Amino acid sequence: MKIIGIIILLAIVVVFAINYPKLKLISGFTAKNMASSYFLAKRDVDYTHKMDNYGPLTKMATTYIDENSKTAISNVFGLSTKKAIYRVGVGAVIVNDKTDQLDNYKTPNRNFTKINLPYPYGDLEPEKHVFNNVNYGVLNDLVDNFFLENNLEGIKNTRSVLVLYKGKIIVEKYAPDFNKNSLLQGWSITKSLLTTCFGILEKDNQFDIHAPIKVFPEWLKDDRKNITTNHLLRMESGLEWEENYSTICDVTKMLFEDSDVTTRPIAKKAIVKPETIFNYASGSSNILSALLRKQFKSHQAYLNFPYTSFIDKIGMHSMMVETDVKGNYVASSYSWATTRDWAKFGQLMLDKGVWNGTQIFKPNWIKYITSPNKTSKGEYGGQWWLNDGNYMPNVPKDCYYADGYQGQRIFVIPSKDLVVVRFGITQLKRVDFYPLFDQLIGGICRAVN
Repeated sequence: MKIIGIIILLAIVVVFAINYPKLKLISGFTAKNMASSYFLAKRDVDYTHKMDNYGPLTKMATTYIDENSKTAISNVFGLSTKKAIYRVGVGAVIVNDKTDQLDNYKTPNRNFTKINLPYPYGDLEPEKHVFNNVNYGVLNDLVDNFFLENNLEGIKNTRSVLVLYKGKIIVEKYAPDFNKNSLLQGWSITKSLLTTCFGILEKDNQFDIHAPIKVFPEWLKDDRKNITTNHLLRMESGLEWEENYSTICDVTKMLFEDSDVTTRPIAKKAIVKPETIFNYASGSSNILSALLRKQFKSHQAYLNFPYTSFIDKIGMHSMMVETDVKGNYVASSYSWATTRDWAKFGQLMLDKGVWNGTQIFKPNWIKYITSPNKTSKGEYGGQWWLNDGNYMPNVPKDCYYADGYQGQRIFVIPSKDLVVVRFGITQLKRVDFYPLFDQLIGGICRAVN
């Protein structure tokens, strides 16, 4: 009996040792998500528990809020506890230990001057416009269906859909408890957002995306010296990286353990030559964040740039891009805005960088980000996903889109003059969403013919 007891005890110890790191990731995710949801998006604790933090594993966590310290504290079975602190102006961040100093954090300077034009090009309410070539009945049925839950098409949990046609809203719908002022998280849409900064720098002849990167000294000593910004933008750098949110790997450690989200990916070794394989890596996007920071003489100038160069300039005043403990923009994952402001970003892309007569970036930047890389078979360009490989057969091949975890999407379809935005928290893999979006976007394209 003693031997059996010892064996059982050892088994318990082994199981705990194997799974404890996962508990840390679960508590880290739920604490960070709760802090942003509660303090930034103004959603209550119970709702966040039941919806945003109710995944197969994350539902095991218990999270509570401390209003005075603006913190969310999460634990899993009392075994693993993580704390996230909300900082006005730069969002929430996981605090790992006492060395994480948050008292003197910097925030970007914002310009909230309203633009006296109708939406989307200004801050006034959108003009009502009826297009003779739009079948509004079909359009509304398609969008309504995207809010219905059924077993055939999977759980959708759609929170908002907005469609701009020729710069006019032709449909806008929200789930109960959501509206045009609700902040929604972009997740990996942040990649597409922050990438725009390099297009702006290139326009002003301040940057060459095809030149080897020389600002990371350790890269100059080995094969990484051949990596360019272009390789990072196209996810073809050849750097080692594992992107799997269901296990302990590079991306989960970076987001839920690291105080600096740039150090882990920068330290990765090259395992193949650039342009050899397509490896979707959130680490590459955070290397780009570090690279962007190196272009400015001060941390303040880096923080200001995305807002002064285009976010505030086009009136995306609800937008917040969150930073890590060290003040780096988490370019891979963390940004929030209203559905209408996310749609403005799509319209800027559709208009090839022109906003109210001002050229934010050159039209050639759109050609660049929508040109397929060499290794993804027409599925990926420059931090934007493509339909060049006809992955959505009913959707025009020139459609390109920003893609975020749980089904966040901004579709830009130049041939149809359309921007289609969808936000929600659907627990489906990206490839599982192809049939759903193929139906929605394809139907919208037909409805505006």
